[in-house]
Amino acid sequence: MSGVLSMTGFATVNGDGFTLTVKSVNHRFLDLQIRVSSGSEELEARLRAIVRGAVTRGHVEVSLDLDRAAGSVQVRRNDFLLAELVKNYREAAEKHGVTGEPDLNGMLRVPGVMTTEVAARVIDAAAIEEAAVTLMERFNEARSLEGASLVAGLRSGMDRLLLFAGEMAALREGVREAHIERLKTRLAELLEGAAASEERVLTEAAMLAERSDVEEEIVRMQTHARRFQAMLDAGGEVGKALDFLLQEMNREANTMVSKMNGAMGERGLRLTDIGLGMKAEIERCKEQVQNLE
Repeated sequence: MSGVLSMTGFATVNGDGFTLTVKSVNHRFLDLQIRVSSGSEELEARLRAIVRGAVTRGHVEVSLDLDRAAGSVQVRRNDFLLAELVKNYREAAEKHGVTGEPDLNGMLRVPGVMTTEVAARVIDAAAIEEAAVTLMERFNEARSLEGASLVAGLRSGMDRLLLFAGEMAALREGVREAHIERLKTRLAELLEGAAASEERVLTEAAMLAERSDVEEEIVRMQTHARRFQAMLDAGGEVGKALDFLLQEMNREANTMVSKMNGAMGERGLRLTDIGLGMKAEIERCKEQVQNLE
């Protein structure tokens, strides 16, 4: 499996009288929330430490639910209250001349006479900690599978960017030459009647064409894409670094599109399409990188 982990995952472990669950979504930092059942608050710090040892980024929610049904049920009778009810019934019956015995069934229904208590199971802290370690192992396995899928998509995206860059490199030379000729003609028209040598016109046209050339941007784009793939192969916590690299690649693509904006003919149109295709591919990769740890 890939060494790159997704920030999205889910896992659960069922123990003897308890259930541990963890789920996460992407977040810039580690945002950890621990929820434990009443009576097990002392386990929160230990659970937090175990989770922090397995996760570095993401919004992570961990819950510990105790199985109350597994405990014993105790029914308690308030004999003092019941005796008072019987006493008051007989005193009232005697005072008002009423015969008969009190309805015990009805008295037992009086609030406070009968109560029930569910005693929770005695919690084995060591068992819960061991289950928490297992939980995070399963959690990271799930995140690793998701991460491998994201890595495959990102690597394919870089392959497409390298193809775009290669095609642009093949087209740019012809466009550059045509650009020089067009600028040379335009300069000649502007300088008509003025004293300007052919060499001077050619030099000025070449300088203007050089400013619109994208050779350096292509080289940087190829370098960034190969670096991106190398970081994916290395694995680890690469999410933030990859996001920064994509920002640099997006700047290069914007510059290419800007420089190609004035290119003429089919080659020029194709170069513009390639630049826009690069930007779209980079945006897709940025969405995927947001889920990497």
